[in-house]
Amino acid sequence: MDKTERRILTVLDQNRERILAFGRDMYHHAELGYKEVRTSGRFLEQMKALGLETKSGVALTGVKAYLYARHPGPCLALLGEMDGLPVPDHPCTNPETGAAHACGHHCQLTGVVGAAIALSDPEVADALSGSVVFFGVPAEEFVDHSYRDQLIREGRIAYLGGKCELIRIGAFDDVDLCMAHHTANEISFGSSSANGFFRKKAFFYGRAAHAAAAPENGINALSAASLALQAIGMNRESFAERDGIRVNAVLTEGGTAPGIIPELACIEAMVRGKTLSAIEDASAAVDRCLKAGALAMGAKIRIETRVGNLPEKAAAAPRELVDMAREVLPGVDVRDDPWTHHIYGSSDLGDLRAVLPVIQFHTGGITGRLHQLDFDVADEEEAYMTTARLFALSTYRLLRDGAKLAKEQIQAFQPAFSREEYVAYIDRIQSDAETTYEES
Repeated sequence: MDKTERRILTVLDQNRERILAFGRDMYHHAELGYKEVRTSGRFLEQMKALGLETKSGVALTGVKAYLYARHPGPCLALLGEMDGLPVPDHPCTNPETGAAHACGHHCQLTGVVGAAIALSDPEVADALSGSVVFFGVPAEEFVDHSYRDQLIREGRIAYLGGKCELIRIGAFDDVDLCMAHHTANEISFGSSSANGFFRKKAFFYGRAAHAAAAPENGINALSAASLALQAIGMNRESFAERDGIRVNAVLTEGGTAPGIIPELACIEAMVRGKTLSAIEDASAAVDRCLKAGALAMGAKIRIETRVGNLPEKAAAAPRELVDMAREVLPGVDVRDDPWTHHIYGSSDLGDLRAVLPVIQFHTGGITGRLHQLDFDVADEEEAYMTTARLFALSTYRLLRDGAKLAKEQIQAFQPAFSREEYVAYIDRIQSDAETTYEES
């Protein structure tokens, strides 16, 4: 450990109460995606207090703060997701929003604040080659769909996920490399592969009639939707196991009263898979099932398809960062193999990793299960302070010595898309987002 690293740890220890207080504040004031007004405001206050140049209102609620080092070099972004989850019965749910930080995003944001405090120290900043963006990122969790759909209709956003929207508007155009974090039950470096997904909404339009006196005059939209769900279930055996396909669907509307033939029914579904080609094939199969249900009953159907997240490729972390963590955390099992596993869930980090190199690490300090009522912060030192230490020390390792390590990561990265190609792909999939199908 060199002199600058010792200085980073000293500054963090000196600001321990400030960092912990921010973490506690975030934990008890969760907000949902694209609604993180208070959260982004508190983050902005911390960045301005450090004298950093800031931009706010990025993709509605995002915040970027810039630390410019004296020496030239690449730009590294430290990502802190801001949004919570709709878990209204969680013990620490914000009563004003119905949201809770049951996924640990507040730990990320707290770690970024701590890193900003340490890296802004003049002695530390002078040892960096390049610039650092402390990025408060909105709307990672794929929830509150109706609100996001309304934002799209109003033209305030175009993509559902926060990082997806940030890519679209060019908010990462000045960034060369990103560092991300997630709360887990262990400390590790590297990230797993993960599924991507499309979101589908199918609206079945029938004709209302008296269900007892004149059912023959109606067209039962609920029956059409029910047949579609049965067809989806029967198609599941046709999906190859290697593609990791998961199709989850719910009926969100199916009529108003038992005595009335339902004239409207709605299915909402997520079609997940390991590759874009596999997701597109499964999405087409689901469309056939939806249309078949409508055709069987003589109903009309409108299908909306939106890209949720892209599949995420696994990535190991640089060995130097793993070794650094083991040195800073003696006696702690710092794993370096999470990238060997596949996750069937999804994250918009997959979208970002398609266009930029991303290094991810995990810290613990929690009990319970992610996204569940029993999630809680059990060890603030690990959840907040260890996260801040690893963010700050990793940044220094990446940007010291002329940013040698950061440049190696950037040069080795092979993007799946340029930003323009990414936007073109998403827009192509979503260009037919509302397709009405009727029997000819």
